[in-house]
Amino acid sequence: MPDGPAAPVVAGLQTFLALDFGLKRTGFAVGNRVLRTAQPQGTIAAQGETRFTKIAQQLREWQPDALVVGIPFHPDGAAHENTVRARRFVRQLQGRFKLPVFEVDERYTTTEALSEGAHDADAAAACIILEQFLRSLP
Repeated sequence: MPDGPAAPVVAGLQTFLALDFGLKRTGFAVGNRVLRTAQPQGTIAAQGETRFTKIAQQLREWQPDALVVGIPFHPDGAAHENTVRARRFVRQLQGRFKLPVFEVDERYTTTEALSEGAHDADAAAACIILEQFLRSLP
């Protein structure tokens, strides 16, 4: 999350693409700093290299200034196997696309999306992740 010393890095960034990483599906949403809102945009149902090809297509379409990725944790805040996978995914995104990537604690975002009646829980979770991030910006 951006705070303290990380805040200046976010200063010029306006548009964001958020990803709710999953082993089989990755939801995504787009949003901007001005409105501090996000819109779900769908789910990438792919793994491995195909996932990155589809993410590249989304980056060409939306042209975000930065990416936001939800990082899962246990309810008590402890890391687990998917925490490690999501952070590896963040490093891969940074290396491939050369964009800033911000991490957001995604605990309960899918549960929240489902409780709100989302038809695409992964995209809705990405939207929640991005809105949390946007609200945290100065």
